[in-house]
Amino acid sequence: MGIPTLISTHTASGDSSLEITSGIDSTYDEYMFLMIDMYITFDSGEVQFNGSTDGGSNYNVTKTTTHYYSSQNENAAETQFGYNTSWDLAQSTGNHFITGQQGDNADDSASGILTLYSPSNTTYVKHFMSRMQVSNYTPRSNDHFTAGYFNTTSAIDAIIFAPNSETLSGVVQLYGIK
Repeated sequence: MGIPTLISTHTASGDSSLEITSGIDSTYDEYMFLMIDMYITFDSGEVQFNGSTDGGSNYNVTKTTTHYYSSQNENAAETQFGYNTSWDLAQSTGNHFITGQQGDNADDSASGILTLYSPSNTTYVKHFMSRMQVSNYTPRSNDHFTAGYFNTTSAIDAIIFAPNSETLSGVVQLYGIK
């Protein structure tokens, strides 16, 4: 892995989504989205993402994904490791969840990394993976893992992060990696 180069910083503050519509091009082979304190104003809200091939006019790229998680409640009495097939997408244009349900208390948020590989390549599909740490509403700490690919040979040039309900606050930093 190369050295990350900061391209841009984006902030949402009670917004319906956070879009990154510039900086994703052929300059780098790998792009890293560092998500910091993503907060949803809805108890049990979830963060989703999607890609665009037209600069953000539409976020409807066909994708196949998988998602699993591990968790532990606050008093350390219960742990879980799970795979939920209902979170998988199979050739779907819908948004994909990168976090599970988080709480809406002041100290609840989600942070993590989404990595997008070769988004400007026009020969192959575009792979991605993410890992997100979430303060769950139950209360428990969840670690979410997502992987998949955008099934397109068109360049992915924009990404959207959105809550499944209500509004989103937080910071996303876009890094390029050579």
